[in-house]
Amino acid sequence: MTSVSDWQIPAELQPEDDYYDFNLSEVLKSVASLRAEIPSDAFSAETMGTMRQGHAVHIGQGQMLTIGYLINDAETIWLTFSDNKVLPATQIGYDPDTGLALLQALGQVDVPYITLGDSDNVRIGDKVIVAGAGGRKGSLAAEISARQEFAAYWEYLLDDALFATPAHPNWGGTALLGSKGELLGIGSLQLEQSRENDDEQPINMFVPINLLKPVLEDLRKIGRPNRPPRPWLGVHTTEIDANLVVVGRARQGPARSGGLLRGDIIIGINGTQVRDLSRFYRRLWALGPAGTQVHLLIVRDGKKMDLKLISGQRGQYAKRPKLH
Repeated sequence: MTSVSDWQIPAELQPEDDYYDFNLSEVLKSVASLRAEIPSDAFSAETMGTMRQGHAVHIGQGQMLTIGYLINDAETIWLTFSDNKVLPATQIGYDPDTGLALLQALGQVDVPYITLGDSDNVRIGDKVIVAGAGGRKGSLAAEISARQEFAAYWEYLLDDALFATPAHPNWGGTALLGSKGELLGIGSLQLEQSRENDDEQPINMFVPINLLKPVLEDLRKIGRPNRPPRPWLGVHTTEIDANLVVVGRARQGPARSGGLLRGDIIIGINGTQVRDLSRFYRRLWALGPAGTQVHLLIVRDGKKMDLKLISGQRGQYAKRPKLH
């Protein structure tokens, strides 16, 4: 199987060692290649597949930070480090609100760890490094091109996500590094950004590292944030002409069992009108913890309908991590 470290960033986009005030080559050793195998009957297999590859970042104590979709439902996880050591790993923590996941390498990790930075201080135009496995050849010099709210169709919302260009071609789990070699974020997505000439350019979205700090000890000790889980519907929704249109439903979940159909238009939740993803999610999460009843006002075939759903917990359908 091809590893993410088997390809190279074009030389003109790679960061140059002598440009930075820190030991670039040493810091880049902290990023490992990640490979995860997921059972075919797992909850996320239908949408994410059964073989996933990306990156994970050593943050100390043999613990590796990555983006959750790479390892959710994983039966086996393997890490390949810069010294060519290969170790199994197990998931020890996951925060569904941010998408960040914490792994424990099952063996001695002999590479440096990256210090957590302060993502609140990141500004548009800041020079950064998007660091992937493979050292300098797997990393690129970039800059912060935006920081703004980000809402996605799978009931996911960040108030202040970070965006960088040029885009890393294998972005999942990459480390966003600042001017001192500190960790500012974890790579999550590749999107398209419109430019003044109506062209579009690829852009990477990163989960800011400050979202990890309040929950890091919880992830280490109990595997999740120590707070009631948010209500979850398992509905995939997109904005079309100022309408919230259902475009899919999780294979298991309240939306499917509660009768919500593809093509339904959601216009209200518990008496509040909603026309965009952000308002929909914030209203849903304000209703209470997972298990609370959700009243949706929808339009189906031109007629308004009321649906009552019992919200679920996103993580309740996941496979348990397999210990080696």
